[in-house]
Amino acid sequence: MSRTDEVSGSTSGPRVPVTPEDIEDVVRQAVAVLRQAPPEKWAEKAGSLEWDCWETVEHVADDLFCYATQLAPRSGPVDGYVPFLMTRQREGGPKETLHAERDAGVEGLVQVLEASAGLLVAMVRTRPPEARAHHSYGVSDPEGFAAMGVIETLVHLHDIAGGLGVEWRPDAGLCERVLRRLFRDVPVGDDPWRTLLWATGRLELPGLGRRESWRWNATTLD
Repeated sequence: MSRTDEVSGSTSGPRVPVTPEDIEDVVRQAVAVLRQAPPEKWAEKAGSLEWDCWETVEHVADDLFCYATQLAPRSGPVDGYVPFLMTRQREGGPKETLHAERDAGVEGLVQVLEASAGLLVAMVRTRPPEARAHHSYGVSDPEGFAAMGVIETLVHLHDIAGGLGVEWRPDAGLCERVLRRLFRDVPVGDDPWRTLLWATGRLELPGLGRRESWRWNATTLD
């Protein structure tokens, strides 16, 4: 990776794991933000994405649901995803396993997000640390799936907040924990939230252009 040395202030010391409580906390904060949104804003594009804000919340919920179901089988699918049928609600929309019922309104959408998060929390809490399951970014353990659920929520709420016109500023410590688990080659920097947004291609940093391609490392820390 070029010029990452310009992201200063890398944190030293023992890494703090991402926990089920982190999933609960970030989704709780996300729900509070989503409930502030003006009703007329939900059809707006989510940041630089081609999806609208409603679809992007569905995408986050779908990610959390799918991470939970990857961990659920005792056989541990390490070579592919559990084969749920995925569909699109419109051409160009996200291809998902689940969708929220539009007639249920924003409260229904929030319930879908909370339900998916609850499933992931339960699986991370109950599966043994040695459990492994497939992700396209690497075979991972329960903590890795927790971190992936948190990062999907963090960065897509940034996208959604831009479309809805609401503020989203997550906890710096949580951003640091996710960076140190999933972006091990990226120094945390003095502002872990902005570093995370840079790592996921959402902004520039001084001396560092916006990343045109990126991926995290989901593989288990052995």
